[in-house]
Amino acid sequence: MAEPVKALDLPARTKTIYPAPYAAALEGRAKRALGDVFNLTQFGVNLTVLAPGSSSAHRHWHESEDEFVYVLEGEVTLVDDEGEHLLTPGMCVGFKAAVPNGHKLVNKSSAPATYLEVGTRSEGDRAHYPEADMLAVKEGGKYRLTHKDGTPY
Repeated sequence: MAEPVKALDLPARTKTIYPAPYAAALEGRAKRALGDVFNLTQFGVNLTVLAPGSSSAHRHWHESEDEFVYVLEGEVTLVDDEGEHLLTPGMCVGFKAAVPNGHKLVNKSSAPATYLEVGTRSEGDRAHYPEADMLAVKEGGKYRLTHKDGTPY
C-alpha cells in the first residue's frame, strides 16, 4: 500500500514556465502535485489554490490531454470560447483533448479558491494559447515553451 499523505503538507509550486510578460497573471497560484507523490504516470492530479486576482493559466487547449477540474472551496470564473462561467464548490468541468476551446480559471473573488485538477499525461502533447504568443510542447515529461512560430524564448 502507498503511504497516505496530507495534501497541504506537500510543497507548493508557485513558479511558472511562462516567460515574461505572461508570468505575471499567475502570481498567487500555488499547485501541489499530488499524483507525483505516488509516481503516477498515466494521469496527474494537482491541488491548486488561486489567490484573489490570480489565474490558473493563460487560455489554452491541449492536443492530446484531457483535463478535469473540481472546485473544493471558494469560487473561480471559467473563461473559455463561450464566455465566462462562475464555478462554486461542488461544481466541475472537463476539457476533452483536441477540442480547440481555450480555457483558464480566474479568481475574481476576494477570497482564495481551491480546486483539484486532473489530466492525462501524454508525451508529445502540444498546448495552444489562442491569446498569447506561446506554444507548449511536452518532451521528456516536461513542457517547453516557444513562440507560436517555434522560435525559443
